[in-house]
Amino acid sequence: MIELIPAIDIINGQCVRLTKGDYAQKTVYSDAPADVAKGFEESGFSRLHVVDLDGAKSKHIVNDAVLRDITTKTSLTVDFGGGIKTDQDIEKAFSAGAKMVTVGSIAVQQPDLCFQWLEHYGADRIILGADVRNGKISINGWKEDSNEDLLPFLKKYVDAGIRNVLCTEISKDGTLAGPAVALYQRIMDAYPELHLIASGGVSSIDDIRALDSAGIPAVVFGKAIYEGRIDLKELINFSKS
Repeated sequence: MIELIPAIDIINGQCVRLTKGDYAQKTVYSDAPADVAKGFEESGFSRLHVVDLDGAKSKHIVNDAVLRDITTKTSLTVDFGGGIKTDQDIEKAFSAGAKMVTVGSIAVQQPDLCFQWLEHYGADRIILGADVRNGKISINGWKEDSNEDLLPFLKKYVDAGIRNVLCTEISKDGTLAGPAVALYQRIMDAYPELHLIASGGVSSIDDIRALDSAGIPAVVFGKAIYEGRIDLKELINFSKS
C-alpha cells in the first residue's frame, strides 16, 4: 500500500501552496501550520512533509520555529526541507524535531557535503530531493535549472547509499492536473530499491490509486486537501483497505 504524506509549505509562518513553484502564485490556507498538522494527525496520518519556502528562497533555514511548533504539538514523523545548505542548517532542522531532512539544491551544488551527511546521519534520515523541470534538476526554490539530468543524478546518490528520494515534477506542482505517473515509473524501473515519494499534481483519490497501482511507494499531496478535492476520511479508509 502506498504511503500517504500530507504536506505543509510555509511562507512567513503561514501554511501556503504555490503553483508550479511560482512565489507570485501563492494561496494562504492557514496562519497556524501547527493546527493544520494537528488536524492531519487527528485524521489518522502519521507522517508529514514540511517545506520552508522562505528557506529555499533565502538559502538557509528560516521557519525552524514553525517546525518546532509542529513537532512539539504533534507526534507526527516530520520530514523537513527548504534552505538546508550547511551543517548548521541540518542540525537546526533535527534540533527542531525533524526526523528526516530533504536535501535538494545542496545535493547538486555540494555533493561531497551531502555524502558526508549521508554517512554521518544514515540513509534513513536523509531524503534526496530531485525536483525536475524539462528533465533537469531544479535548485534554489526552483528558481534555477541545473545541468543535471534526472537519472544520472539519482545514480550518483543511489551508489552512495541513498534510499529515500522525493521527486517533484514542477510543471505539475500545485496544478491539480494529475501526477507524472510515467516519470515515477521510469525512476522505479531504473532503481527499484528506492523508497520513491511522488510529488506534484495530485488532485483526487483516483490519482493516488493510479500511483499505488503503478507500484510507487509513497506520495506527497497538499493542495487537493486544502481545496477540498480529497476527503480525508475516504483517504484514510483507502489506506487501510
